[in-house]
Amino acid sequence: MFEDEKDDKIYNLIISNGIDRNNEYGQFTEKLFSKVDFLWKESISGDFSLAGEEFYKKIDRIILLAGLYKDNKELFESLLKASETYNIPIILVRPYGLEEVPEILEEKAATIVGWNANCIVDSIKNACETM
Repeated sequence: MFEDEKDDKIYNLIISNGIDRNNEYGQFTEKLFSKVDFLWKESISGDFSLAGEEFYKKIDRIILLAGLYKDNKELFESLLKASETYNIPIILVRPYGLEEVPEILEEKAATIVGWNANCIVDSIKNACETM
């Protein structure tokens, strides 16, 4: 039996949140927690547009839950700008149960993923900077 290569990295993530009518944030974090071999933590800021280099230089990936975009456009714009400014890859998660994502988000994403826990983790581990 072969063992997968052990990844001891702790990924520091920003996960979009805000107005969340369908609990996509909760469902997404449950997917991450279900992968006990994937180490991660979440960084949160009261206002991502005011967080500076000291905050963002510690971030490995920005996760955008596309289903939250319509009700949280300002937050998404702040995170898109931070991604570009600090060269942080964006993982775009399709709206739960849908395939289409907003074009503005698709253009900025390093990768787009659905709701399979293995695919999510692989996308986080393998995302590279698009800038």
